[in-house]
Amino acid sequence: MFATGAAAVLAFLAIWEAACRTGSVDPIFLPPPSAVLDRGLAMVADGTLPGHVLASARRVMAGFLAATAVAIPLGIFLGTSRYARAAFDPILSFLRPLPSMSWIPLSLLWFGITETQKYSIVFMGTFAPALVYVIDATRNVDPLLVRAAQNLGASRWQVMREVILPGSLPQILSGLKVILGLAWTCVISAELVAAREGLGFLIMNGKEFFQTEVVVLGMVLISVTVLLTDFVFRLIENRVLRWQR
Repeated sequence: MFATGAAAVLAFLAIWEAACRTGSVDPIFLPPPSAVLDRGLAMVADGTLPGHVLASARRVMAGFLAATAVAIPLGIFLGTSRYARAAFDPILSFLRPLPSMSWIPLSLLWFGITETQKYSIVFMGTFAPALVYVIDATRNVDPLLVRAAQNLGASRWQVMREVILPGSLPQILSGLKVILGLAWTCVISAELVAAREGLGFLIMNGKEFFQTEVVVLGMVLISVTVLLTDFVFRLIENRVLRWQR
């Protein structure tokens, strides 16, 4: 399967390169893969490219982890309390449709052009979806397990810790993998507007100077970085959910 996928990717790159070399595609609008690779190697050699990747990755992980740290305990609480959920539902319904771009003007007023502003964009763009995933995962736990624990004398805190959290964890982790990809969308939105480094800044800067190979390089690096973070997340998931197998 891996060989088939690798062959398909190489064939796609070869067709793309040939189309650019033969003049079928204007390199101004879509540069050949070789030009993108050359620009990437040059930026690695001068040390600028790793800085952009690390800046975006740092912002994504800071905002994502902050959103997760708040959404998981709050989501479990809301998922187990009808009254709390009824009270919080209007707030969640208000926050959930708002895209990350809509928070940029307010975040600039609150924090200025700072790292905190970038973290806040990722946090606000991922918190509501993460909370929805956690609430749904909590509500999907088998109620028979909850009642069995209660009948055995477990307290509310013990039920949450020993029954609901382990029972909902597989679905929570599956949802967080989706949210992690969304976090990258949020940080790119923030970096397109107000940033001095990062992959979003790299793409916008390339566009301003008609350096389409830089734009494509930034897009490729976003995809590669998301794939790498997803791979690491899967390793963590397999380790945490070892009991499930």
